[in-house]
Amino acid sequence: MTPIDHWGWPVLLGLLGSVFGSFIATGAIRWPEGRGVAQGRSACDSCGTSLGAAELVPVLSYIVQRGRCRHCAARIAPSHWLTEVVGLAIGVVAGLAAPGVEGVVGAVFGWLLLALAALDLAAFWLPNGLNVALAVVGLCVGAAGNGVPLSARVIGGVVGFAVLWLVARVYKALRGRQGLGGGDPKLFGAIGCWLGWDNLPVVLLAASLIGLAVVLAMMVAGRRVRASDRLPFGVMLAAGAWAVWLGPQLVPQHIGPVELVTWQPAPINH
Repeated sequence: MTPIDHWGWPVLLGLLGSVFGSFIATGAIRWPEGRGVAQGRSACDSCGTSLGAAELVPVLSYIVQRGRCRHCAARIAPSHWLTEVVGLAIGVVAGLAAPGVEGVVGAVFGWLLLALAALDLAAFWLPNGLNVALAVVGLCVGAAGNGVPLSARVIGGVVGFAVLWLVARVYKALRGRQGLGGGDPKLFGAIGCWLGWDNLPVVLLAASLIGLAVVLAMMVAGRRVRASDRLPFGVMLAAGAWAVWLGPQLVPQHIGPVELVTWQPAPINH
């Protein structure tokens, strides 16, 4: 593989990721408020002034403008550049881990998960449309013969939704209150449409560990954590799912057979 082949995919996917990250950040602010995301020109959320091309360069525009609008000096939400950086990172890592079609597929998976995670973090909302899109794209990838077989994806979609739906119902019956949002089972099912049913336990374990780490960090920071406090579990499911996709890409695929050598004592000459 030439240096261009090796670095071309990460650079291309990184650039695309930063652009998608900018779009996702805007959507996470406007969509929950009922405002259009793709309608009209991009504008400042504070003063409504249309933004020029130089003000829309992901990450760099935020740095050059010092995090403020050039027209009204209003503070730009840090979530903008953070989401852009995460989108860029997803593209670069996917391109490095799996150059070619597999890396593109992994990046798309990561960007769709990022969109859902951003909305869940901003508004505790996992839109049905995005969950369906995630599931459909995953099934289409399987139908094209890429990665996990289609049959395992279909089973994963059904099992993923059913497991968390059942957990939510049992929790509500026992505790008398909602423990999971209505979008979490749908997201878990959509993740199953990408990773297959056999990877779902690992995703759930990873998401639970991430949630536990978040709670511990909040306690260390001095914040009182109550049983009724809400956590965006969709964010943790998304992070765990992409980590599970990434893991096998980092393991060498071509490892030669290991020859076992049995030690035998050398003969003793008398």
